[in-house]
Amino acid sequence: MNASVAVMITVALLAAGTFALRFAGPALRTRAGVPVRTEKLMGTAAVVLLVAVAATSALTEDQGAAGIARPVGVLVGGVLAWRKAPFVVAVVAAAVVAAGLRLLGVP
Repeated sequence: MNASVAVMITVALLAAGTFALRFAGPALRTRAGVPVRTEKLMGTAAVVLLVAVAATSALTEDQGAAGIARPVGVLVGGVLAWRKAPFVVAVVAAAVVAAGLRLLGVP
């Protein structure tokens, strides 16, 4: 079997599996009941996962600490997002704060 054929088969299988999983949710929603406590737990778990990814990205760089400028920029963006600022404003403000701190010599 050629390597490109194997890749195409793998992509097709992953696409079919993804479609099946995405279709199963709405299709089975009326048949399978999920307790309210489990739904709340899943919502909390999603938030915790996103915070963990953001913290890892904000605090580390190349197997070490990222310095101070990046986490402060992420914090500014997070506070603006929490305060319901438009997404573009939060991202631009975070970038400006991080760039400004680096321009001032803060690592």
